[in-house]
Amino acid sequence: MQQLGVDYTELAGLGIGTALEYLYDATPPPPVSRSAPLASIATSAPAGDGVDHISRLPDEVLKNVVSRLPAKDAALTATLAARWRGLWRRAPLAVVDAHILPDGMAAVRMAPGGDDPSSMLVAAAASRVLAAHPGPFRCAHLTMSHMASRQAEAARWLKLLADKGVQELAFINRPWPLDLPLPAEFFGCAASLTRLHLGVWRFPSTASLPRSARFVHLKELVLSLIVMGDRDLQFLIDRSPVLEILTIISSQIPVRLRLISHTLRCVQLGICALADLAVVDAPRLERLLMLMIMNPNKCSRIKIGHAPNLRMLGYWQPADHELEIGNTVIKVGTRVSPSTIARNVKILALEVQFEVCNDVKKLPCFLKCFPNVETLHIYSQNVEKSTGKLNLKFWQEAGHIECVQSHMRKFVFEEFRGKSSELSLLKFIAETAQVLEKMVVVVTCESFSSADDVKANLKPLTSAKWANEGSDFSWADPFDLMAADAEHRGGAIVLHHSSCTP
Repeated sequence: MQQLGVDYTELAGLGIGTALEYLYDATPPPPVSRSAPLASIATSAPAGDGVDHISRLPDEVLKNVVSRLPAKDAALTATLAARWRGLWRRAPLAVVDAHILPDGMAAVRMAPGGDDPSSMLVAAAASRVLAAHPGPFRCAHLTMSHMASRQAEAARWLKLLADKGVQELAFINRPWPLDLPLPAEFFGCAASLTRLHLGVWRFPSTASLPRSARFVHLKELVLSLIVMGDRDLQFLIDRSPVLEILTIISSQIPVRLRLISHTLRCVQLGICALADLAVVDAPRLERLLMLMIMNPNKCSRIKIGHAPNLRMLGYWQPADHELEIGNTVIKVGTRVSPSTIARNVKILALEVQFEVCNDVKKLPCFLKCFPNVETLHIYSQNVEKSTGKLNLKFWQEAGHIECVQSHMRKFVFEEFRGKSSELSLLKFIAETAQVLEKMVVVVTCESFSSADDVKANLKPLTSAKWANEGSDFSWADPFDLMAADAEHRGGAIVLHHSSCTP
């Protein structure tokens, strides 16, 4: 883009800006907070008998206290009394660079240009703390510095953290360039890390690492805006024998995953280009979550092999994700058999283009593969060009769908636009789901002129013969959604069983 003369920094307000918001939101919270700094605690403490009882506590107790303070406040404990003077150096320290900015200076995480005063001050303070403390570091969050301006310093930080046994590390490059090489010193931290979040780096090659290199204690791994090869990603997974949570956000190249892990419980992909994902052997995997997945090859193959504890799956895109269960690719007309069924999935989420016939025709086949689903989320994708509509008769002729008829208790339909193909599914669910307790329809505001317009579009549901005769059709304000979704997701109509709380 630079060669073409395009100002790439403008992307910070577009797709890259969105990716960076997800990146920072996904950063595991540090174990310390500045919401109750040491100074305010001291000034608000009640008057006592004048005796320093706290300083009489054993060293191990006092070190525990100090280790729960932000680094800046931990260092200040040395001024309390002679008894405290060396304690902060012997306590496991939590270094969060956002906490060590000078008072009154705002932290800037997403600065698309080069270095700036806040980044320089943060880097200088982080260098002093990392050098002064002998370790161990229970946590290090270095997320505020423009690493491209201080690559040698970043390598030195990683070397210090490795030597001093860092346990939790968030190491994020302030963006630009997006493919800055991650210093190879990072691998020195492998032996001590329990949680890791890497953001906006080009991951170094693992080809030259010894076979003994392992992240023996790593339980949570977050990779955000990372450029890395398939072999290197697989290396991280295969060499993390206790890994439980894997999150990939905005991978800069298409993701290919082959999961063989007896410890993984949750895999999350967000704003990623997904090529292939194979759950080969993951006996403890409970959640496979995908949000805003792009498809560079038009159709991604997702294979579910041995995953007996998989409970939650979505958002699946029937048009763009090819589903393979066992050794069978699920297509229109695929006959259900024991080898094509994922019985343990209880929560399923799908993204469907209701104005594209071939997309909707896959839905019954998908649903038949998950017979025990109790909560179904359907997100209606908008399309520019319709290829036809399927009516209620299509659903009635689709054959027995066990999860709908016998197990589904909650159904959520998002982005309802009033299309007849959308309404056909809603009516089918209402007339077929025998144990349904709640139906939630989230409408798009721009598709309706008023609350009465919404009611008119959904009127067929009021006259439907509900399979669960105890159901009660009630209206919430269709332009008033709960909590943070109110502004951008439209309105919600809630249909609930009479024995449930609305």
